[in-house]
Amino acid sequence: LLFSPSFRRKVYGTNLIDVPVKSFMRLLIEEVLNPFYVFQVFSIALWLTDSYYYYAACIVIISLISICVSLYEIRKQSNTIRSMAQLITNVTVRRSSGEEDSLSSVELVPGDCVLIPQEGLLLPCDAALLAGECMVNESMLTGESVPVMKTPLPAAGGRYSPEAQRRHTLFCGTQCIQAKGGRPGGGGAIAVVTSTGFFTAKGDLVSSILYPQPINFRFYQDAIKFLLFLGGVALCGTVYSIVILSRTNITWWELVIRALDIVTIVVPPALPAAITTGTIYAQGRLKREGVFCISPPRINISGKVSLFCFDKTGTLTEEGLDVWGVMEGSGAGFSELVPDPRLLPQGPMLSAMACCHSVALLGGQPLGDPLELKMIESTGWVRLRNQQPYLWSICTRVLAVMRPPACQLQSESVRFPFSSSLQRMSVVTVAPEGQSSLAFIKGAPEMVASLCLRESGMEERGRQTPLVNYHVSRGEVERDMQFLGLLVMKNLVKPESAEVITTLRLAHLRTVMVTGDNVLTAVNVARTCGMVASNERVIFVHATPQTGQSMPSLCFHLGEGGTEATATQSSIDLYTQGLYQGVINYHLAINGKSFSALCDHFPEYLPKVLMRGTVYARMAPEQKTQLVTELQKLNYRVGMCGDGANDCGALRAADVGVSLSEAEASVASPFTSKSDNISCVPLLIREGRCSLVTSFSLFKYMALYSLIQFSSVLILYTEKTNLGDLQFLFFDMVLVTLLAIVMGKGGPSTELHPQRPPASLLALPVLASLTLHTLLLILGQVSALFVPLNSTMSGAANLPNLEDTSVFDLSGYQYIIMAVVMTKGYPYKRPLYYNGELYDIPDMNFKILLVALAALNFVFCFLLEVLYEEPTLGPCCKKLSFLPSLR
Repeated sequence: LLFSPSFRRKVYGTNLIDVPVKSFMRLLIEEVLNPFYVFQVFSIALWLTDSYYYYAACIVIISLISICVSLYEIRKQSNTIRSMAQLITNVTVRRSSGEEDSLSSVELVPGDCVLIPQEGLLLPCDAALLAGECMVNESMLTGESVPVMKTPLPAAGGRYSPEAQRRHTLFCGTQCIQAKGGRPGGGGAIAVVTSTGFFTAKGDLVSSILYPQPINFRFYQDAIKFLLFLGGVALCGTVYSIVILSRTNITWWELVIRALDIVTIVVPPALPAAITTGTIYAQGRLKREGVFCISPPRINISGKVSLFCFDKTGTLTEEGLDVWGVMEGSGAGFSELVPDPRLLPQGPMLSAMACCHSVALLGGQPLGDPLELKMIESTGWVRLRNQQPYLWSICTRVLAVMRPPACQLQSESVRFPFSSSLQRMSVVTVAPEGQSSLAFIKGAPEMVASLCLRESGMEERGRQTPLVNYHVSRGEVERDMQFLGLLVMKNLVKPESAEVITTLRLAHLRTVMVTGDNVLTAVNVARTCGMVASNERVIFVHATPQTGQSMPSLCFHLGEGGTEATATQSSIDLYTQGLYQGVINYHLAINGKSFSALCDHFPEYLPKVLMRGTVYARMAPEQKTQLVTELQKLNYRVGMCGDGANDCGALRAADVGVSLSEAEASVASPFTSKSDNISCVPLLIREGRCSLVTSFSLFKYMALYSLIQFSSVLILYTEKTNLGDLQFLFFDMVLVTLLAIVMGKGGPSTELHPQRPPASLLALPVLASLTLHTLLLILGQVSALFVPLNSTMSGAANLPNLEDTSVFDLSGYQYIIMAVVMTKGYPYKRPLYYNGELYDIPDMNFKILLVALAALNFVFCFLLEVLYEEPTLGPCCKKLSFLPSLR
């Protein structure tokens, strides 16, 4: 900050999230240089040289259309991202001399003090709030439409961290609705720029779009290897064709053309496009069901998901909470539940509920957390506009003025805002004519309990504070609290949650809850929605880190009145094997602090806990991401479903992320659902399995199509003849293309089967199936040559060419046969007879002998595919089979 703005601008650069939009010419060059199109150009040149004009013209037209569509989509997407990323506005900056200067947001650099007007603005950078308060809509980042109140940085020193001090940080791209209290007269606020450009929160979001997480999926890796294998087959065929054709009277130029043509036959240029057909159909079906996908390859990956994580609030349960009642506390225990807080006598409990909140007024309407709005509404108190901006000093702001119903008395409050790291918030209130103040605190029971006197209770607490101590720090206020009572809220489970969880469990898919809520609440929701069955027990895992007075510890506590096991080797092993006290069917529950201690001090037991963990509570956003990555290390394909709030990191890290929020943050998730419940998850898995088996079938079919044509050409080369141009055109452009399109059109099964489809193309059953199919197909074509032939002469003298006719007719049937055989996808796709278009292939009126050969070929191929169907892996994870809990 000691350097001039111009020097800092040279160091940090401009405040601009610049997304480059490439010109059409550059995009064209990059697209044409794609290996797929390079091979297309080579093939077209070869076909033109061989006077194969019809097919070459068709491929040129199709390629040009494909390139144009691709360039248009890339350019459109780049412009969309650029318009979303670029944020240029005029801002007012206060210099060190006290002068104010108006400049473009592009010129902002870290260290500048920005004046935020009272009417707010769209924030062009990340900034730390120094003075005043701001009401900010952060739905772009969190997916929550509820505005958040931002307060100034505390006066106490310490290292600034945007994530740890989110309540004091204004993030780039979020909308500041209102600012006040930071300048003379009470209007506007003051913030210091901390990050600009791609280093901001919005820059990080744009970077995740431009450079998404690489897809590590075995199917795509095996497809590349299989193409190399086909290249080796093509090389062998080239050598054979050279040997055969060199014995004829053709020129060396024709010999080279014929030999190279084998390569374009064995490695079909349409193969990459064909295997995406199933994905395209699945994407269209998902869109019609309200599920939008920005990463189509993830659809296939969703078919291999073995574990799904769910957020709780807003995902499994309803978004809002309702007040169920109030239970006042005393030394003798709790009172009866009072269903309506208005029935409470005027006193500290009612004042705590009315004043301990962060609700603000905007245009006369209260805005804030839905829970706090419900709490205030239940008391009948109303929030008034502030008439005086300060109370007793410029360091202590009056943030709320509350008035009880039918009363002129007012209670003014100053709050210490809620902190996710502290898990609590507190306020100091005082009546205008009173001589003392009251401090109230609310938050997580386990955290607030530690701040109470030993004889006190847990939830809502308060104590009397002398007026002279109103200037004290937060640490001095939040201590020696007296128990007041419990505010009982109810959060209903969504009606779809239990049905979906049951469906997933019956399909042998693990379900896990990851939430920031209390562990007991999370366990109760897990039982309600069916993650934990009524006959299954819950074991709580407690781990503590090393301190100056104690060593790290790990213990297990059996819920429902069970006993506790200390961190001994024997007890841990017994619990992980499920043998302790006869507990066989059990789930583990752990909170965020214990999870961190477990990762840091007991990494050898982390896999065992992860294999049985079902409830993860009090998890911070970064811990959710860490949990997903740790599960992926155990060879799980992990899905994550959240409403966008604090789930973006986990949604990005998961193999399949499903956002239930349509906010801008959903671009970080491959899938976004319009519905506000998890009913989209089984649909996505079924569509993923259907797409995967369809891609699998199409790949095998296209490989066999190449091998069928490869065999036909080599057989006819041996007989000194070849297929004609129109015959090649009919097979390549009409028959095979139509069959491939129709094969990919079948929809998913209506049920979610316990088995998952295979994804390895290089498995022994697949290779054996392709090899035996190829041998049967070659045998069928060779058998067709035993039809009485009229001549072995070449050219016009050999007309009608019965060798060509026989091979052409039978190979045509073989294309249809293999399409029918490879379309089999039970139990992941609907049965074949639902795909009516597959039977609309016109009858070619071939000879009875060829029909009989084709029928026999079909029977053998179908039986072969059934016998060599790859056995599907069960839900267990092979990599960790050494663990006792998996045996």
